[in-house]
Amino acid sequence: MSDSHKHQWTETIESSHSLFDLNLKEVWRYKDLVYMFVKRDFVSSFKQTVLGPIWFFINPIFTTVVYIVVFGNIAKLSTDGAPKILFYLAGITLWNYFSTCLTSTSNVFTANASIFGKVYFPRLVMPISIVFSNLMKLGVQMALFLVVFLYYLFLGEVKPNLWILATPFLIALMAVFALGLGMIFSSLTTKYRDLQMLLSFGISLYMYATPVIYPASTLKGIFKTIAFYNPLTGIFECFKYAWLGVGDFSPMMLMISSVIIFVTLAIGTVIFNKVEKGFMDTV
Repeated sequence: MSDSHKHQWTETIESSHSLFDLNLKEVWRYKDLVYMFVKRDFVSSFKQTVLGPIWFFINPIFTTVVYIVVFGNIAKLSTDGAPKILFYLAGITLWNYFSTCLTSTSNVFTANASIFGKVYFPRLVMPISIVFSNLMKLGVQMALFLVVFLYYLFLGEVKPNLWILATPFLIALMAVFALGLGMIFSSLTTKYRDLQMLLSFGISLYMYATPVIYPASTLKGIFKTIAFYNPLTGIFECFKYAWLGVGDFSPMMLMISSVIIFVTLAIGTVIFNKVEKGFMDTV
């Protein structure tokens, strides 16, 4: 028997997809693994804690109170006439989701090197599972936001509009942006570990460059121009305009945000696909 017939491989593992390919078809084949990772992340977040998932509520409540005191009462930043607690809670709810997704996906290679080195599965499964697991946390915090929102709606202090229907799209944009940036940083940190430290500092600065604690309408001159091209500005302003009826929102802002976000995803995909083929040699 010839050598060609002695070894009949049942499956060959190779990186044959293009740099721009997210390879979602293969990821779908591993959907059960995505579910397992989502469940693991959700459970492990509050394992051995006394209050468990209640921390989902405690975190935004305490942060909102601090923002009301510091930025609302001491710094006296404008909220465009919206109730302070609702204005800050809206910003915090969105920002917590984005920042947590970005932080978690940025170290996906280094944090999971032991798993990647033992078994094959599409590497994109890991960052996607992070986005979905944090989506569950966002859902809990959105419930808190809705309770406060309904209270002020009953009092007639907020005027929502049909842009509320765009909320799922806004959340999807944030998820895609966090995924794209996360893939870029996770790929770079396999060689340059210092980026993890810089990212933590950079995320804190980025929050102040995004209308989380202030409305974009208060910005003037070059700061307003910079904010206009910040991908998160259109998302946050649209969300506050939709639910609270305040803000300096225009559909063009959301369009620009969408373009920049999908360009970021494309760049992240290229870098991620290039690095994943040999990251075990450098991690």
